[in-house]
Amino acid sequence: MALKLYMDHHVPRAITSGLRARHIDVLTAYEDEASAIADPLLLDRATVLDRVLFTRDDDLLAEARQRQQNGQHFKGVIYAHQRRVSIGQCIQDLELIATVGTDDDVVGKATFLPL
Repeated sequence: MALKLYMDHHVPRAITSGLRARHIDVLTAYEDEASAIADPLLLDRATVLDRVLFTRDDDLLAEARQRQQNGQHFKGVIYAHQRRVSIGQCIQDLELIATVGTDDDVVGKATFLPL
């Protein structure tokens, strides 16, 4: 089964649009009316919705790391640096993760792009 993605408010619209054009299930924090909530709550929200959180914000990466250290459950975080990973590379790698990835690949983990 394909993985579903949740985009935080730092993700450019072009990435979301590119994934949707490839029929990837994507929900943005804006669409979910969660764009102004704190990072820990955003990660909780993505987990409740059974979606992997994609971010370009290193604060969310730190939150994932803290949860790993504390043994707290979360669906997973995918991180791409804002200046080092292009929009096209994000779309390509996220499509691959969403279509062939499994829960075992992402749950409780931080994945870094590019793959």
